[in-house]
Amino acid sequence: MGSQPKITYVSLTLDETIHPNYEEALKVVENELLGKTYPMYIDGQEVYSDRGVFEKRSPINTEIIVGRFQKGTRTHAREAIEAAHRAFKEWGSTDWRERVEIFRKLQDILTKERFKIAATITYEVGKNRLEALAEVYEAIDAIRYYTELMEKENGYIKRMSPGAPGEETWSIPRPYGVWVVISPFNFPLMLASGMMLGAILTGNTVVWKPTSEAPLTAILLYKAYMDAGIPKGVLNLVTGPGGEFEDEFVTNPKVEGIAFTGSRDVGMRLFRRFHTEQPYPKPIVLEMGSKNPTIVTEKADLDKAVEGIVRAAFGYGGQKCSATSRVYVQSSIKDKFLEKLIERTRKIVIGDPRKKEVFLGPIINKAAVEKFQKAVEEALKSGGRVLIGGRVLNEGEFSKGFYVEPTIIDGLPHGHRLFKEELFIPLIVVDSFDTLEEALKKANDTEYGLTAGIFSEDENEIKYFFENIEFGVTYANRRGGATTGAWPGAQTFVGWKASGATGKGVGGPYYLLNYIREQARTIVRETKEK
Repeated sequence: MGSQPKITYVSLTLDETIHPNYEEALKVVENELLGKTYPMYIDGQEVYSDRGVFEKRSPINTEIIVGRFQKGTRTHAREAIEAAHRAFKEWGSTDWRERVEIFRKLQDILTKERFKIAATITYEVGKNRLEALAEVYEAIDAIRYYTELMEKENGYIKRMSPGAPGEETWSIPRPYGVWVVISPFNFPLMLASGMMLGAILTGNTVVWKPTSEAPLTAILLYKAYMDAGIPKGVLNLVTGPGGEFEDEFVTNPKVEGIAFTGSRDVGMRLFRRFHTEQPYPKPIVLEMGSKNPTIVTEKADLDKAVEGIVRAAFGYGGQKCSATSRVYVQSSIKDKFLEKLIERTRKIVIGDPRKKEVFLGPIINKAAVEKFQKAVEEALKSGGRVLIGGRVLNEGEFSKGFYVEPTIIDGLPHGHRLFKEELFIPLIVVDSFDTLEEALKKANDTEYGLTAGIFSEDENEIKYFFENIEFGVTYANRRGGATTGAWPGAQTFVGWKASGATGKGVGGPYYLLNYIREQARTIVRETKEK
């Protein structure tokens, strides 16, 4: 295929041609996809559960039934693992170039289907059109990046130096076998495809359990993989409550690896169980969110800082692992900065994300709304001040969905829970500092370490920030998103501390190495003596 231009959220905002195509796709999704009953897929076959189905309703309006999906069981998990295990022998020995070509076909398919997939994401998880489309383009670009990387690295096959005369030595990448992939709701296409791409492109097979908040996007992605030519059994899709599958995933000896993106609690439980309940050590790739800080010094361009923070904190309702949720602003400019931040936040358009003008759609479900309410109430009881927002929206057009206001809270003591715990809601807490050293100390005072940002026009301050911040993805002066917007091949999305497990993030040059193990090969050739 021809090379595609790099399209990001920022470039999409400037492209008016996307809107008619997206709006037509909304109609296609409504008429052709919504409200149907969907199967699971094991060994290439449609599978229906005797446990029945669960309903997924749209957070935009809970009267909209996205679809009915199978309540899979542990038996289905075991069957999927067996299918993946059978398929591994052939797929694992397939030449890496053939796998690359299949993924290039997948890239073409996703490009062709991009508007339909984006519209499905909007219906299913409430993401506005620009963010939904940007997610699809990000998944497409990840495929491009990794197929090109595989070619650049010659499939990671390396000729080594001989250890002794007559030796021919090689380092050969070998896949592990069956991987379990567990994906979240907030990037139901990109994060799922990123993990599956890493595993399957390198020769492994996959059992995929998507979040129950986004099973329809999963169905579309599964079908795209199949249409691209992935053989049956290489990718298997099971749906339903995670509790039905976990025991099988962590204990089945035919599972050779797990890739998970989601909460710290679930990720750490999987980590501990997988390392103690398997017969020997096996790899686990985890991305477990964060509590991301942005620092604003007195040497910052405040307009740039405000725009970057609003986009990073309130884009997709703060439901991003990379969302800014803590802001530290230098005391000398705090009042002026907050005035500008409140003014910009007041301009956010909240509503149905199918509408062109809407920036902030619904949050994902009732539990998220309750978490928002609890956080606001707790902040007020602890002496905090709600500078803007703080309300659940439940009247008029908001009455049938899960809508809240973007919220800024000041005045909490630094050690308060709301500075520590990831909430996944559109709420930021603000604190002040006098010196940059103090700001870094506060920013690093967390067990998480995914994304962090600074706004300062002073190169020395920026250098100090980069050298002392304990986070994997760091930004300075990013107007498009203070802590958000990592892109494949540009910013490796890698979590430190409790935000990750491998130190090799998706979108970067080392990610594929998570899914392969090295085999040293030595062939001794006879040498003729002179």
